[in-house]
Amino acid sequence: MVHDELGAALVAAAAERADDDAERLLTYVRHETPTGDAAALDALADVLAADAATFGATARRLPLPHGDALLVEHPGAGERAGSAPALLLGHHDTVHPVGSVPVRVDGSRLTGPGAHDMKGGLVVVLAAWATLAATGAPARPARLLITPDEELGSPTGGPLVVQHADGAAFALGFESPHSDGALKTSRMGSTRWRVSVTGRAAHAALDPGRGVSAIDELVDQLIALRAVADEHPDVLVNVGILEGGGRTNVVPDAAHADVGLRFRDGAAEQAFLARLAILAPVRPSAVVTPSVVTRRPAWGPSPATDALLASVAAAGALVGQTITGRAATGAADTNLTGAAGLVSLDGFGPLGGGAHAASEHVLLPSIAERAALLAAVLATV
Repeated sequence: MVHDELGAALVAAAAERADDDAERLLTYVRHETPTGDAAALDALADVLAADAATFGATARRLPLPHGDALLVEHPGAGERAGSAPALLLGHHDTVHPVGSVPVRVDGSRLTGPGAHDMKGGLVVVLAAWATLAATGAPARPARLLITPDEELGSPTGGPLVVQHADGAAFALGFESPHSDGALKTSRMGSTRWRVSVTGRAAHAALDPGRGVSAIDELVDQLIALRAVADEHPDVLVNVGILEGGGRTNVVPDAAHADVGLRFRDGAAEQAFLARLAILAPVRPSAVVTPSVVTRRPAWGPSPATDALLASVAAAGALVGQTITGRAATGAADTNLTGAAGLVSLDGFGPLGGGAHAASEHVLLPSIAERAALLAAVLATV
């Protein structure tokens, strides 16, 4: 039930533009942007900047090696225009190789690469600004930071997140919500850890004894990793990449594995990485080098987050929505703001599912719902 005149106006304005927002998401999804494709990412950044300008925002590119980040700033409106800005966090890179996920619309369901993670969230932000403009509602200023390498762990975008958190009132992330629409109030830490092995090449048949197989050594190191993981059942471990060798008749002299690690808190992370740092070669002539590739610290629960959630829930009630929140296992750029002490919430993207899978999709009616929610938050929180 919508609770007042402002809430009713926001709901109506968001619903009125639903078709335009669905078309915008379809355009963004068709513009495929796998992580690392700087040209594709920069081209979509141009589209995003132009779209944001139509809703009263200004945008500037922040050059980065994997494609530029985009900083979009909205001045707010009315008596709230002088408030501290909200930091809105998004990204425009996806995990999908070009052409791997067909784009289609089946009734209220839009399937395609990055629809749920997280181009739908970017559409929500633009739709909320349009909704506020249509109603003449007061609005807190906002800075939307869109990074190009979030799916890699934000190795270059992360410092920008921390930089632009300065002076913000709070941070909102536009990743997908929980499956029931609940917001995300904390996140596990996420570290990408690499174990690299150097061996010695030799002919695999004529002189195998002179060789030191980097792949065999890597396998043994991964078995040792599994033993460490068994000692720490609260840590999530996923071996995501294995690379090495080149020919079956050559003893491989180099191999590595990239491992995703998830931690409940900083103490668990430190203890686990300390065990991995002392892994020793099984073969005397092999060289084993562990390293941290990227890191997002754990963002834990806090009374400040609970208070922000309560305020967001009150804003949700204005537009007839029941808003809840709980912890999440996945990591995102809100790990960086939350761990840095800026009160944060995530999961403001639209409902859907299948993130990182061929079934990735958004439920189109939820875009208007999330846009009305964000508009209410910017108008009242």
